[in-house]
Amino acid sequence: MLRKLLLRTSAARRSLSGAGASGSRVLPDRRPSPSLSPSPRGPASRFYASASSQVPGGTFVEHVDDGGADGPTSRPSAAISVDRSALCNPPEHSHEPTADSELVKHLKGIIKFRGGPISVAEYMEEVLTNPKAGFYINRDVFGMEGDFITSPEVSQMFGEMIGVWTMCMWEQMGQPSKVNLVELGPGRGTLMADLLRGTSKFKHFTEALHIHMVECSPTLRKLQHSNLKCIEGENVSQDVGHRTISTLAGTPVMWHAALEQVPSGLPTIIIAHEFYDALPIHQFQRASRGWCEKMVDIQEDSSFRFVLSPQPTPANLYLMKRFQWATDEEIEKLNHIEICPTAMDLTQTIAKRISSDGGGALIIDYGQNGVISDSLQAIRKHKFVDILDDPGSADLSAYVDFAAVKHSAEEASEDVSVHGPITQCQFLGALGINFRVEALLQNCTDEQAESLRAGYWQLVGEGEAPFWEGPDEQVPIGMGTRYLVTAIVNKKQGAPIPFS
Repeated sequence: MLRKLLLRTSAARRSLSGAGASGSRVLPDRRPSPSLSPSPRGPASRFYASASSQVPGGTFVEHVDDGGADGPTSRPSAAISVDRSALCNPPEHSHEPTADSELVKHLKGIIKFRGGPISVAEYMEEVLTNPKAGFYINRDVFGMEGDFITSPEVSQMFGEMIGVWTMCMWEQMGQPSKVNLVELGPGRGTLMADLLRGTSKFKHFTEALHIHMVECSPTLRKLQHSNLKCIEGENVSQDVGHRTISTLAGTPVMWHAALEQVPSGLPTIIIAHEFYDALPIHQFQRASRGWCEKMVDIQEDSSFRFVLSPQPTPANLYLMKRFQWATDEEIEKLNHIEICPTAMDLTQTIAKRISSDGGGALIIDYGQNGVISDSLQAIRKHKFVDILDDPGSADLSAYVDFAAVKHSAEEASEDVSVHGPITQCQFLGALGINFRVEALLQNCTDEQAESLRAGYWQLVGEGEAPFWEGPDEQVPIGMGTRYLVTAIVNKKQGAPIPFS
C-alpha cells in the first residue's frame, strides 16, 4: 500500500526550484559568499583597508592588509550546498532606521570595550544564548508558528524510531536497572515525549530510565515540562525532598544547563538531534599571508560588518588541529573553512563519559563527512535573512563536520568506537519506519493519511514528494539524505544497530 502511495506521481511534476514548502531548517542551493582576498595597501591601513566588498544581504567585509606585494594565489573555491526549499523568499535586509535592541547595544558594547572586533563564534553565542535576549532563551522558535521545523515536529514516527534505537542500545548494554537518558537541546520536548509514548509498554526499559534534559532556555523548559506531562511527586530518597516525574511512562525527569551537570556513575545514553548545528563556529578565509579569522566589527554608520583578523587568534589552534585530520587535497581546494571548537570539546566530553560509564550517543544533524567551507545561515520565520541583521531575532546555524566529530571522539578515548555517518533515510529505514507508517495507515482518516505520507516523505525522502496533490507551496521536501547520523559507543557493547 505504501509503495503505491509513494510511487503514484502527480499529473503535474513540480520543479525543485519552484515555491518552497515548510520543512526543516536546512535549505538547498545556498551560494557561498564571494572570496574576499585582501589587496596590498599602504602602512596607514595596516590593520583594515578602506576598500570593502559587498556580500549578499547588504553585509560588508573589510579586508586586512598584510603588506604583501602580490595578491593571493588564485585557487578553486569549494562550497557546500544548503537546502532553501523550506523558505519562501531569498535573504532580505531591512534598511529602515530602527532603535538598537538591548542585544545590539550589548554586542556593540563588547566590541567597543575591547577596542576591536569579536569572532563569529562569540557573536553567534551571544545571539543565540544571551541570558536576556538570546534567540533560544525567551521564546518558542519551533513549528509553523516559529522560525523552523525539526524532524520530531514533522511526525511522531521520528521520536518513536529514536525510542527503538534507545531500547536496542539499552539491551546491548545488558539491560541495566538504571540508565541515564540524556537529550541535548530538547526543543519543545516532542522527541522525548514520542519516545516515551512509544516505549511505555516496555516496563523493564522505562522503569530503568532517568531522564536528563540539557536545556538553558526557561521558556523551553516549561514547554518540555508540559509536553512530558510532568508532575511533582515525593521521592523515596531522603536526600531529595521531591522529584519531577513524566506521567507518560512514570520516569523521573531532571533539567540541567550543561552536560557536565548530569550525574555520572550510571550507564548513559545521549541523544543530540539538531544540537550541534547551533554550536558557535569560527570562520576562516584564505588570504595572501595565510588563513585569517573572520570577525564581526562596527561600521561608521554603526551597523555590523565582517572583517578579517590582522593576526592569528586563539581559534587558530583548533584550525591547525582540523588540518591534521584532513588531507592536503581537501584543504588546498578551499578558500573558506568553518571549525567548531565547542563541538570538538563537547564530543570529547561525551566520549569520556561513555568510556567511563558505558552507553552510547546518537548525533543527528545536517552536515557533511568532511571539512566545512561556508555554511553559516540565518533563518527568521522560515525565511533566510542576513546574518548580521537584527541579532537575536533569527536562528543561526551551520553544517556539522561529522569527520571532526569522529576524530574528536577517538582522540578522547580508546575505549569508544564511532560508527557512521549514515543518512537519516538509511537509519530510520533500518529501524522499521516503513512498517510503522504502514501500520498507522491502516486505521486513520484520509486527512490523517495525507499527513502521515507527507511526514514520512519529509523524514526519509529526497527532493519533492512524487505523490503530492495539494498546493505547490506545501509540497513535502525530503531530508532523508541531507541529515546524517553518527553513533559513539563503548567498545564493550559492540556495534550499535543499525550500524553493525
